[in-house]
Amino acid sequence: MSRPSITVRSGHPDFLDLAWEQSIVDWDTPRLLSLPKGISRHEVRFVDYEEGIYVIKELPYKAALNDYRVLRALERLEAPAVTAVGLVEERYGDPGAERSAALITQYVDFSFSYRELLEGAGFGERRRQMLAAFAGLLVELHLAGCFWGDCSLSNVLFKHDAMAIEALMVDAETAQLHPELSAGQRQHDIELMVVNVAGGMADIAASRGVDIDEADICLGEEMARWYEWLWDETTSETIIAANERYRIPERVRQLNDLGFTVDEIDLIPTEEGTKLRLKPNVGPRNHYASRLRQMTGIEASEWQARHLLSDIYHFAASQGGKPASTAGVRAAALVSKKRRGMALAAIRWRTERWEPASRQIREKTDQDNILQAYCDFLNYRFHASNAAGADLGQEVALQSWFDAGCPGFAPEPEAAPHQHNL
Repeated sequence: MSRPSITVRSGHPDFLDLAWEQSIVDWDTPRLLSLPKGISRHEVRFVDYEEGIYVIKELPYKAALNDYRVLRALERLEAPAVTAVGLVEERYGDPGAERSAALITQYVDFSFSYRELLEGAGFGERRRQMLAAFAGLLVELHLAGCFWGDCSLSNVLFKHDAMAIEALMVDAETAQLHPELSAGQRQHDIELMVVNVAGGMADIAASRGVDIDEADICLGEEMARWYEWLWDETTSETIIAANERYRIPERVRQLNDLGFTVDEIDLIPTEEGTKLRLKPNVGPRNHYASRLRQMTGIEASEWQARHLLSDIYHFAASQGGKPASTAGVRAAALVSKKRRGMALAAIRWRTERWEPASRQIREKTDQDNILQAYCDFLNYRFHASNAAGADLGQEVALQSWFDAGCPGFAPEPEAAPHQHNL
């Protein structure tokens, strides 16, 4: 039998030290980690390297190849999904055998599946927020032209993103990519999700010895209602009068508040000629994360990035300094100077504010997710300063946050129209 063929992206281990000729079930290596995971139809293992933690899923070749290709394509589209790192082929003579291939993905730190949450403490007071995040994931995938075909409680990860929840697609072996999804394709995908979620809730109820009538079987239908509302919000056209152009930034802000960026706005004249048809082209929800990465090198989720960028602006403003005279200076030069100023402010913010604060958080708390903890602090600093009627300052606010027990964000219910009864 030929040796397994391994395709691995740069920047990651070569994984050659793993026994690919064996099923991952039979592996005996010190790299194996025991971590929480959802229900999977395939065997899954976690391995630890200096570069990070990786997830290895064993499955038939065709399914593994599709999974890898779709996840790579979604990454290029900046859609919310786990990152495919490698593909292992020719592990077994029969390409249809369960152990014939393996997919390697990057482990998402501080994440859990929806199923794990519902098997434990449940949604609690964040129920609406969790449902909106689940539905928002489907909206983003559909906007990217992705028909999932297997959305379930186990296949969706969530992680805290400042005061928001970020949801991610895990399993793409049944997914298909199209230039655009039809209404029928979207509806079919949602119907499959509703059935899968109902089945998952029935399984959870059975494992607890709870009668099926007491299980939250209609959870998927509630997610579907959230989906329909979010889809309408992100894709609907708005008719505005020619003198109502002020409503364009208002519409953009509405979409930004839902976590979406707007790549461009199509302004299409109506037949009457006196009105405009405003149609937003919604982009991926990682605009601020990309900007923060470019400015500081820090990898953060979208809402965390918003908070950190706001702190950078706060830091820059707190440095004071008299603005330079603009007399006789061209606008392009001013823009360039402003960008250089913010770049320098971001460097100083990282060394003078972010790194000292993160070091104190590590030393004085048991917080593992330093980014989230710092966002919790920023939220506390804002409210404490607001209550005091003055800026408390970084050090005073940070010590006050420690003394208060490091409180996090209070749950904020997602906005939704009453007529949808969400």
